Amino acid sequence: MAITIPSRQLFIDGEWREPVKKNRISVVNPATEDVIGDIPAATAEDINIAVEAARKALKRNGGKDWASASGAHRAKYLRAIASKILEKKSELAKLEAIDCGKPLEEAAWDMDDVAGCFEYNADLAEALDKKQNAPVSLPMDTFKCHLTREPIGVVGLITPWNYPLLMATWKVAPALAAGCTAVLKPSELASLTCLELGNICKEVGLPNGVLNILSGLGAEAGASLASHPDVDKIAFTGSSVTGSKVMTAAAQNVKPVTLELGGKSPIVVFNDVDIDKAVEWTLFGCFWTNGQICSATSRLLVHESIADEFVDKLVKWAKNIKISDPLEDGCRLGPIVSSGQYEKVLKFVSTAKSEGATVLCGGERPPHFKKGYYMEPAIITDVNRSMQIWKEEVFGPVLCVKTFASEEEAIELANDTHYGLAAAVLSKDLERCDRVTKALDVGIVWVNCSQPCFSQAPWGGKKRSGFGRELGEWGLENYQNVKQVTRYLSDDAWGWYKPPSN
Repeated sequence: MAITIPSRQLFIDGEWREPVKKNRISVVNPATEDVIGDIPAATAEDINIAVEAARKALKRNGGKDWASASGAHRAKYLRAIASKILEKKSELAKLEAIDCGKPLEEAAWDMDDVAGCFEYNADLAEALDKKQNAPVSLPMDTFKCHLTREPIGVVGLITPWNYPLLMATWKVAPALAAGCTAVLKPSELASLTCLELGNICKEVGLPNGVLNILSGLGAEAGASLASHPDVDKIAFTGSSVTGSKVMTAAAQNVKPVTLELGGKSPIVVFNDVDIDKAVEWTLFGCFWTNGQICSATSRLLVHESIADEFVDKLVKWAKNIKISDPLEDGCRLGPIVSSGQYEKVLKFVSTAKSEGATVLCGGERPPHFKKGYYMEPAIITDVNRSMQIWKEEVFGPVLCVKTFASEEEAIELANDTHYGLAAAVLSKDLERCDRVTKALDVGIVWVNCSQPCFSQAPWGGKKRSGFGRELGEWGLENYQNVKQVTRYLSDDAWGWYKPPSN
């Protein structure tokens, strides 16, 4: 399947601009290890130009062109973008698949979600108009108070490589709906579809400078954006280590941040489940998106009374997963995104072995692949709580398994992590599911499933998984300031100070 890789520059102020230093980054297809194109590499100089363009767009015509325009006005652009995404769905999905390695069917599903997220935030933008000037009840009838909602300003958006366009949309759509202008810095490992979003913005006539898209290295472009004094907020999705650096950089200018970071999420399986259904959800929860997902339920906690049967079936199902080129029909596991990430995941498996764990299956290159960053999905048992594989995020198709004897032990094991993004609990006893849900120290709980995600529901975690929420109405609030306006109604003087004598 021949796919043309568009040759793009940086998207700044509504135009394609060559980077100041003219640097570019090679695009490597993880399925073949071949260089298939390149992308522009922004540096601090380009970030400065983009932030200035975003600031001008925010203030243009006194803000009437965008920031203080009606939500309905902005919604028209969001809906137009959604329509273009669907129009180009096939092309965008193929670019996504060859750029980050995810199966084509998953990439196509992502594009539907991208369009849906823009549409949903268009609805929120329109609803904003009715929320303006909302009254606040006060205890004194001599005062009257109302609230206005205003865009937070110019926002810097730094996004990951596992869902390149979708994760960007989770930030871009609500930011634009709120009336912000933005500078988007996608991951240098997968920027193709994000750059194509720039082309879509041109096609729909989005006002110049409202959205600027700059690919580049994190240490150069991302760091410059996070620390830029004229950026009013940073929203970041990525590793906890980088998130800490982003937070430190933003703190120098006391700017707010939203951080959606890593995870080591548990999936708790009780002994009353339908085993085959639970096995499939367990596989999906960990191996979806090639295992490269922050919310992967990569720690399986299974009741000891069904553990042998459950794990035996788990291994058989895992060995039946179709590993292939992402563009091949029926692919369910593609390559890991890059050589660096591939070596990192393989190292996790070898370290687990050296620490005494048992690798029941996978963790190696499939024998029929001589090239590409492919790895058979790994299932690892005999895991104890001091092992690296139990404690650290792998970001690859690796599942570790531990048993429990009681509900209390399951909860204790589930919460035994520095992370707090998500968790799943599987049981026919819904009262037990409710108890466990309340006890799980996470931001998201899935009951009798794993990984469903909807634009309408909030997404975010606790502890080292970050803070703030994306999606839903909460995602829009990330990009708004609330202004209190209070008016004195009485004609009487306030009367606190004694007036001077004549």
